[in-house]
Amino acid sequence: MSTRPRLGFVGVGWIGRHRMEAMLATGAVEAVAIVDADPEAASAAQALAPDAHVLASLDEVLDLGVDGVVIATPSALHADQTLQALHSGAAVFCQKPLGRTEDETRAAVDLARHRDRLLGVDFSYRFTDGMRRIAEIVRGGEIGRVYAADLVFHNAYGPDKPWFRDPRLSGGGCVMDLGIHLVDLALWLLDFPAVEDVQSDLMAQGAPLADPAAQVEDYAVATLRLRGGCVVRLACSWNLPIGRDAEISAAFHGTAGGVRLGNVGGSFYDFKTARYRGTAVETLCTPPDDWGGRAAADWARRLAAGEGHDAEAERLIDVAHAIDAIYADAVSRGKRTC
Repeated sequence: MSTRPRLGFVGVGWIGRHRMEAMLATGAVEAVAIVDADPEAASAAQALAPDAHVLASLDEVLDLGVDGVVIATPSALHADQTLQALHSGAAVFCQKPLGRTEDETRAAVDLARHRDRLLGVDFSYRFTDGMRRIAEIVRGGEIGRVYAADLVFHNAYGPDKPWFRDPRLSGGGCVMDLGIHLVDLALWLLDFPAVEDVQSDLMAQGAPLADPAAQVEDYAVATLRLRGGCVVRLACSWNLPIGRDAEISAAFHGTAGGVRLGNVGGSFYDFKTARYRGTAVETLCTPPDDWGGRAAADWARRLAAGEGHDAEAERLIDVAHAIDAIYADAVSRGKRTC
């Protein structure tokens, strides 16, 4: 009999199925259950794990006594499904955002701590070759003290599911969808210094976001001032006319140099990473780099190794706190100008 952790996959659209494939490729875990409202998606996922049961609900998955649940459903479901899985004793790997608010995120992290279960979120950009190399350089002090960072994620299209544009279901627009990756990268790279001040502006269809309870932002800029003096500038958007599919970059400026990850040719997947010394440029990483499933695979291996709750999960609250602050400042700013 296999002693590998037994997983249930809830939501197996493109992302969920890709993460499932990455986890199974490790050989560390096995898939025993699949749930998706779309029969074609469920069938495609079952092709990856022919012995897995196609079930109708998370309840049925948990009735099997699974060791872990992988969640790739609409954002409004993430927190409740995570809590349900953790209450049952299962570990969880969830698509971002774990929660639509800091409170939802904190509740999930608190329960994972109480039950000592491994909790992971798919912050996959940390696992690119470029960001790994940047982390080595920054944390090794090779560019001195990092005093500024500029991070961008512009998408020329925008999401194709209607729920993304309903704030009750999504929790927010491009900040929740794209900006959350930028916040995570900046805080993770710098070892999660406290966010001491946030200034932000959110826009919807070219105008300041008037009612975040009724609409979501499609363009956002924010400045985060971190303990220790680093200033982080973020910008993200949907449907921005940029002449290419996407613009994605993360640049970190230190007292002894700089480093930058940037997408190539408008790609969502291909990145080039460079180090800067004055006007000199040193290329660190170039495509190809099959990074998309690495966060999922890492969680699967850690689960198989018997890991439970850890400090990394606690940092999910820090990211959620910063996202809440971006929304709160924009709302406050809008009220002051009314």
